[in-house]
Amino acid sequence: MKFDIEKIIDVMPHRYPFLLLDSVEQVEDDMVIGIKNVTYNEPFFQGHFPGDPIMPGVLIIESMVQTGGFLLLKKMGNPKKKVVYFTSINKAKFKHPVRPGDVLRHEVKLVSFRFNFCKLKGKSFVGEKIVAEGEFTAAVTDRKGA
Repeated sequence: MKFDIEKIIDVMPHRYPFLLLDSVEQVEDDMVIGIKNVTYNEPFFQGHFPGDPIMPGVLIIESMVQTGGFLLLKKMGNPKKKVVYFTSINKAKFKHPVRPGDVLRHEVKLVSFRFNFCKLKGKSFVGEKIVAEGEFTAAVTDRKGA
């Protein structure tokens, strides 16, 4: 099942400029594929780097973990009542620069989920080339005011 941006914002608490997920192409019980279209209009390209725009690695990771967060929230009975807090990032590697016009494809797998803590592994691709990867842990808790 595919999710467009309207369906994503129904699930995710993030909003512009920090919603870094444009569509979700596939969701299974323990795997998700998310898409981030990288455009020259992104605010970070004004300073990173003028004349040689490269997407900051931390934002590639953030986009990847938001993809994992979408998976976790979809697993919840009512995602509007929950929030995902990422608690660690391990083994992060950046292999190639991401530039305006690239389409990031994040493939994130749920490794374990016990109580409200989980571990995920993700890889980000541009085409068939891996541009980043990492392992993440997160806690799923009740959303304030929900």
